[in-house]
Amino acid sequence: MRTAEGEERKRYPTKSEASGGFFTMKLRHYDNDGRARFVTFCTHRRLPLLTNRSFRGIVVKSIDEVRSVHGFALLGYVIMPEHVYLVLWPPEVMDVGRVVGEIKRRSAIEMLSVLSRAESQVLDRLAVRRDSIERRVIWQRRCYDHNCRSESSVWEKAEYCHQNPVKRGLVRNAGS
Repeated sequence: MRTAEGEERKRYPTKSEASGGFFTMKLRHYDNDGRARFVTFCTHRRLPLLTNRSFRGIVVKSIDEVRSVHGFALLGYVIMPEHVYLVLWPPEVMDVGRVVGEIKRRSAIEMLSVLSRAESQVLDRLAVRRDSIERRVIWQRRCYDHNCRSESSVWEKAEYCHQNPVKRGLVRNAGS
């Protein structure tokens, strides 16, 4: 595809060209590039499971345990009712997706255990069928990450983490 000036331009698929009518561009992940990362992961069906204080504590504990194993620096985070934001600086060699998966796995095991012991009705809303097996899940399968390409981007994302609960009206001041 060429612009009016005759320059070559990359052509992106239209919605109708994408599979199933949805735009499903596969984004490339750049691990091991020495940059900070802004990561988001969400609860299953975006259920507000993280309004529970003990569940937030479980997530924080899981982040800390995984951080001590993998050695990433945690520059900022926030736990919202239905999602988690992390700003982290990985060591030279680290697969961010696998590390986030480990945080999600550890926290899900503990949270599901709490719900099962309490015989919570929430468990019914967490049921899914994957690979012909019914199971209960806490987290959506994917996470979303952004490479921070400058120092100002890192601090912008950290500030975003801190201001998000204020903008949503969950707290009056960042850090409270």
